[in-house]
Amino acid sequence: MPTESHSALYARIVDDLAEHGWSIQPLFAPEGLTAELADECRLRAERGALAPAGVGRGNALAVREAVRGDSIEWLEAGQSEACDQYLALLDGLRQAINQGLYLGLEDYESHFALYPPGAFYQKHLDRFRDDDRRTVSAVLYLNEGWQDEQGGALRLYLKNGEVRDVPPRAGCLVVFLSADLPHEVLPATRERLSLTGWFRRRGDGPL
Repeated sequence: MPTESHSALYARIVDDLAEHGWSIQPLFAPEGLTAELADECRLRAERGALAPAGVGRGNALAVREAVRGDSIEWLEAGQSEACDQYLALLDGLRQAINQGLYLGLEDYESHFALYPPGAFYQKHLDRFRDDDRRTVSAVLYLNEGWQDEQGGALRLYLKNGEVRDVPPRAGCLVVFLSADLPHEVLPATRERLSLTGWFRRRGDGPL
């Protein structure tokens, strides 16, 4: 469950989103929880539960490895204690963002993402053209002992024209406005694990 220390993290994230449209928190998740989530991601991969991720949605959804090379599985409440703890932390963040920024975020959807060595995800925005519900993106990294030279950074294209590379180190949470911040995943020399998700509001587009 969220603690007083997480309340301070939530406040920093809300302030960052208000000022910059993005926030990077190097130590958002406890070390033990991050390790449990990494173990669960690998276990799901070993069981064959992770499937190649697609690009687009609805009838236009297609696997295009030249664009995106990760495999994913969606989280659901009740799947494991570790997942439930993570979802509780993110729901606390959802409430804090709503209180601070009045975005009307209603829920959070998230999936495990595993990038094998050499895989990448080309530059993109997280909000679909025909569905505006995704409002705030949140990515938690699960990679213990990650070194900069191993690659795999999340590259953020900031509004001021600058580029910010975020190494996918365990426990780091990156949060940003889904419709405003283009980004890409750079290839790595080792397996790269994350929990990628979106806070969603009630949309104006078709479901």
